[in-house]
Formats: sequence, C-alpha cells, structure tokens
Amino acid sequence: MRKTLHCIFLLFIAMSGFSAHLEAGTAQSERVLFMWWNVENLFDTLNDPVTRDEEFTPSGSMNWTEKKLALKQMRIRYLLSAIEAHPKYAKYPDILAFAEVENRTVFLNTLQGLKGVSYSVIYHDTADPRGIDIGLAFNPGTITASGSKAYSLKSQGLLTRKIVVAGFSAKGHPFHVILNHWPSRAFDSAWSEQKRLLAASVARHIIDSLQVRTPGADIIVMGDFNDEPQNRSLSEVLGSSFNRQKAKAGANRLLYNCWSGYSGIGSYFFHNHWQRIDQILLSRGMLDNKGLTFREGDFSCFHLSRMMDPSGKKPWPTYEKRLYRGGYSDHLPLLLKARITK
Repeated sequence: MRKTLHCIFLLFIAMSGFSAHLEAGTAQSERVLFMWWNVENLFDTLNDPVTRDEEFTPSGSMNWTEKKLALKQMRIRYLLSAIEAHPKYAKYPDILAFAEVENRTVFLNTLQGLKGVSYSVIYHDTADPRGIDIGLAFNPGTITASGSKAYSLKSQGLLTRKIVVAGFSAKGHPFHVILNHWPSRAFDSAWSEQKRLLAASVARHIIDSLQVRTPGADIIVMGDFNDEPQNRSLSEVLGSSFNRQKAKAGANRLLYNCWSGYSGIGSYFFHNHWQRIDQILLSRGMLDNKGLTFREGDFSCFHLSRMMDPSGKKPWPTYEKRLYRGGYSDHLPLLLKARITK
C-alpha cells in the first residue's frame, strides 16, 4: 500500500511539472523575444580582397584560425541555448541581431546546430571598410517577415555601416525593427560625434516615415550606438527618453529607452566604467497595450558568470588590446520581451 501511494505521489509530482511546463510554454508563445548583441569581430578566416580583413586570417596579425572561429561560434550557440533554458525566457530569441558580422555565410553557420530552432536570415552587406555588418535572423515558426531595406550613411565622403529596417508580424500583429551600429568613438569622441549625429538623423527619418504611414506603429529600435542615452545623438536627435509617460503621450516624437530604471550593469566596460552604448528604444505604439506591448521588467542586459573575465568585473572578450583571450565578446547582449496583446 505504501509503495502504491509513493508511486501515485511521484506521478502527481511529474504531472504537476509537466502541467507547469505546458503553461509556461503557452505563456511564452504569447510573447516575442528580441535580442541585440555586438558579438565582437565574427569573421571567417578567408581574406576578402574588397575589405580590410587581412588581420582576421590565419596569417594575419590576429592569427585568426578555424579553431578560434569554431570556439567563438560555439560560445554564441551556448549563450542562445542558455537563454532557451532560462526560466524567465524559456525560448530562443524570436528575433536576434548581431553587430560586427563579416558576412552572411559566417552568420548562417554560427546559427546552425541549435536544437529546436532553424533561423531564417535577413542580411545586407554594407560599405564598412572592415566589412562588418549587422546580421538579422528570425524564427519562421513564430514570426513572419514582410520585407527589409538598408539605408546608407555618407559621412565626410565615406560610406559607413547601414541602418537596417525590417518589417515583421507575430500572430497577425505587425511591427518594425530598426537596427543600428553607429560610427565609433575611435581617436576622439567629439571629433566623431558628427558621424553619430548623422546616423541619428537617418534613423529618426526612418521612424518618422513609418509613423506617418501607420500612426501608433510598433517600432523596436536596437543597436550599438557608441553613444549613451544622455548624449546629443540620442537625447536630442533620435528622441530617447527615460520617461515612459512622456514617450507614451509624446505624439510619436519620443522613444522610450529601456535602460530607464534598470538597476543592473551596462553592456560595455570602458575605462573602469560600465557604459550603456547598446540600447533598445521603443515607439509609443509599444506602450499602448495594443499589438505588441512592453511591460516594465521585461528588459535585461543578459549575462552568465562565464561570460565575464577572470576578475568578474567586465565582459570576457575574444581579444583585448589585440591579444587573444578566447572569450565571448567585449559587449553583453540585451533582451526584450514583448507581450502580444489580443
């Protein structure tokens, strides 16, 4: 009798866990998970004669080999699998975007081998001198793509990385993603600021065009902006705001910056200071409880202890001061959950 009761108890526990898993799965299917990550120099090992990628070859100054590439790809896949296994997310990102990807092939190969998901890729080559682009992927099992376009930036006579806009829908609800990797602060941030102001004006133009066509459109703006929320390119030109109510009532001008009220670390560590140069910003349509909706607490700068360097105080990079460290990236990824409101 005792053995029978014990078996019934175990069966009850197992069924309870199964039921909880089903409920979690159902709840997660009503959400769209977005991911942004500057993965730091995801190069193949081949020399592209059109770009300055010679250092990321086996004979180049970085001694970039197939083994090092395979390790980096394995680390990226591990992180994606960790997100899928995490109780807060319980799924792979429905939409992910990586900065610093050399080409479509290395991006596709990096996403191969993930259990339970097969990503479709949207890829636009840019005129970046080093050949690094933004790779965009989506899960066709949960998301439908409607088209994409890349906007060129010309600064001081040179073409820089493009801004990518892509249209999607989730369970019939349309939305747009705008992806950015703005010019860096190399040499001097004040000298390079004009380039980021230009990028901000182009991104603002894209947002305005979408909102004229569809007032209250759901727009998610993601990127490595190489500026922080308080800098002019974001606060003045793009319209970044930490005030949710103002962004919600701002007649489409203001974008809500998801770092607002966030108590965690930043995405990039520089000069002993955490920076928030990677950002996700939302149109007021994402705050109105229609279509896709963002709720407080559904944004995070995601990281695991193994993604930090031995000091535990900053990201574990692939390279540091041109020395190979073998880590994940010098940036941490951002995650955003958006609720699908019926």
